[in-house]
Amino acid sequence: MNDKWYQLNHPEKIDSPALLVYLDRAKENIQKVIKEVGTPDRLRPHIKTNKSAEACKLMMDAGIKAFKGATIAEIELLASIGVKDILLAYQPVGPKVDRFLALVSHYPDVKFHCLLDHINAAEDLNEKALASNNKIGVYIDLNAGTNRTGVVPGKAAVDLFEQIYQLESLQITGFHLYDGHLRNPDLKLREIACDEGFAPISQMREELENKHKLTLDIIAGGTTTFPFHSKREHITCAPGTFIYWDEGYASGLPEQSFLYAALVLCRVISLPTSSYVCVDLGYKAIASENPLAERVKFLNAPNLVPVSHSEEHLVLEAGEGHAYKIGDVLYGVPIHICPTVASYQEALVIQKGDQIDTWRAVARDRRITF
Repeated sequence: MNDKWYQLNHPEKIDSPALLVYLDRAKENIQKVIKEVGTPDRLRPHIKTNKSAEACKLMMDAGIKAFKGATIAEIELLASIGVKDILLAYQPVGPKVDRFLALVSHYPDVKFHCLLDHINAAEDLNEKALASNNKIGVYIDLNAGTNRTGVVPGKAAVDLFEQIYQLESLQITGFHLYDGHLRNPDLKLREIACDEGFAPISQMREELENKHKLTLDIIAGGTTTFPFHSKREHITCAPGTFIYWDEGYASGLPEQSFLYAALVLCRVISLPTSSYVCVDLGYKAIASENPLAERVKFLNAPNLVPVSHSEEHLVLEAGEGHAYKIGDVLYGVPIHICPTVASYQEALVIQKGDQIDTWRAVARDRRITF
């Protein structure tokens, strides 16, 4: 096994900081996730991680047909490259309703869905969909314990279902839940918590299906729980980070075998003290919502300790007598890859140590066309 797989043949040609995507490893991750769930048809990957047409096309080439995104730009990107089944994994509110419906009208051959968790939002969407002669697929968003969005499973969710069921321009496709708060490092305990949280949702679906004589899809499971949900029948899994992976999940989910497929490249740009080195990886170039020590893991400099972080600089303790020089290249695994990708206009695609392509992160923008 090559433990220096990440090293470039000609790093001197790459300005820093840079986002590197290792093509063969990304492709391998796609095959791994398909093997985990059994078939591409059981996946609806979230594209918030990659935000590029080319990465999405890799998944399409592997047989994945349905996707989801959190922004209008992300779902527009999907429609523009030929995806025919797209979920806006967000409840559209305010001007976002108009933008969503304009996109729906522009791509009449695409099956669009969105999330809803409140009757006021549903009625507004229904009124505007009716006026624009659109029929919108709806997943009722469930609060599975994250307490971020969604309606609590049970009576509140059933009541909302019945209200939306009566709205002329909305068609309920099923339920959506994200239980990413389940991160217990003990795999068995995490699975037990996942099963316990899903039980009332399963029962609710069965009761509504019997009552209304229909079939309801359930989209369940981000990265931390999709392997558990994939064991259930009639469940669509929706991880997203798998394609690039990151250190946050690699260290927290050791049972998952995905490969690092995206790194940041930076350089030593100053030696401000006898023991400090400064690299050009400021918090505009790496996700920085975590504590200072939990933002990046350097593969070829694992002993460096972060000291301070600012917009364009990351200062690291290297120890007295260190051998680092101005211009030294460091390769870092982001702790959180998704917002890191959003920090870069483009990713440099690497194969066998050389850059072979450039992928624009088109959907990092809040607006593409609509």
